[in-house]
Amino acid sequence: MKVAQRIRDLREDKDLNQTDIANILNTSQTVYSRYERDERTLPLEMLYELCKFYNVSADYIIGFTDTPKPLPKK
Repeated sequence: MKVAQRIRDLREDKDLNQTDIANILNTSQTVYSRYERDERTLPLEMLYELCKFYNVSADYIIGFTDTPKPLPKK
C-alpha cells in the first residue's frame, strides 16, 4: 500500500493528473490509476521511470526510507 500512496502523493505534489503520468509511462490513465489504488503491482520499469521523473530513490517510493531524495553518487 505504501507504493500506491507514495506515487499518488508525488503526483499531487507536482499538481499533475493521472493522465499526465500515464503519458510519461507510456500507459493508459486506467492502468496507472490501478497502481495508485494498489490494484496492480507497479512494474520495475515504471518504478525506474517514476524515480527519474520525480528525482527520488526507489527506496523512497517502495517505503524503505522516508527521505525522498536519491542517495548522492559516489
